[in-house]
Amino acid sequence: MFAVSVRPASPADLPAPSVKLTEGWHCLHLYYRIDQRAWLDLAPAERIRGCEIVSHLLDPDRPGAPARLQTSVVSGHKGDLALMLMDADPLLLDGIRQGIRSSPLGSVLILAWSFVSLTEVSEYVPTVDQYAERLRTEGVSPEDAAYQAKVNAYRQRLPMMNRQRLMPDFPAWPATCFYPMNKIRDPHANWYAESFSYRSKLMAEHATSGIKFAGRVSQLITASTGLDDWEWGVTLWARNPADLKDIVYTMRFDEASARYAEFGPFYVSYIMPVDEALAHLQLT
Repeated sequence: MFAVSVRPASPADLPAPSVKLTEGWHCLHLYYRIDQRAWLDLAPAERIRGCEIVSHLLDPDRPGAPARLQTSVVSGHKGDLALMLMDADPLLLDGIRQGIRSSPLGSVLILAWSFVSLTEVSEYVPTVDQYAERLRTEGVSPEDAAYQAKVNAYRQRLPMMNRQRLMPDFPAWPATCFYPMNKIRDPHANWYAESFSYRSKLMAEHATSGIKFAGRVSQLITASTGLDDWEWGVTLWARNPADLKDIVYTMRFDEASARYAEFGPFYVSYIMPVDEALAHLQLT
């Protein structure tokens, strides 16, 4: 048995310490509830000033705004106002939270729940070579013209798909849903004890189910392992709330979900500009 000596990386070989990401974005979901007594206790001038400050903070087009900022009103008792924030700098995102807290509405908008995560390209997204191998496994011959056409199309599509995973654009659809999830470690169904090839096969099946909802639902998976109490966050946007129900129901029959998934609370909300959201919540 020979010991292998590995030279520690020199500080000169490492990037400078920073909280900013060099690839992808930080993601912060915030869910607020309204303290009605605190609202009634505010003087009229404080109400007006508080709404002006919050409206400015949550304007996605203002100078210094996060790369992505979306406001929505929550359906049900879990909250009233929802924010989804994304940027390479996590302190820019936290600045939104602190700005609301320190405004006259800081006693009115009470943070009920939050979720911290990062965008990522999943390890289960196949490279071009892995995609080509999958085609061969499915019986498509490399000599077949369709084989090269599919591989070339995937090669052209992959950079755009990965960019959307790392720095996503939000669809202009009215309904959104967020929930956290884990892959379970049950002794009879331990995701982390399965081989990578088996896990990849199950995730490919899962993705195929989701593709059926193209044009109706858009999905973003963000990673929270080591950052929050769950391992991933799932954000869905839909043309219609019924589409949210349909895709979650359909995909729960996939083995990756039916056997290995554990889900947290679901937050459903309806997207609107901040001024419309404040008016809907009767804070103007």
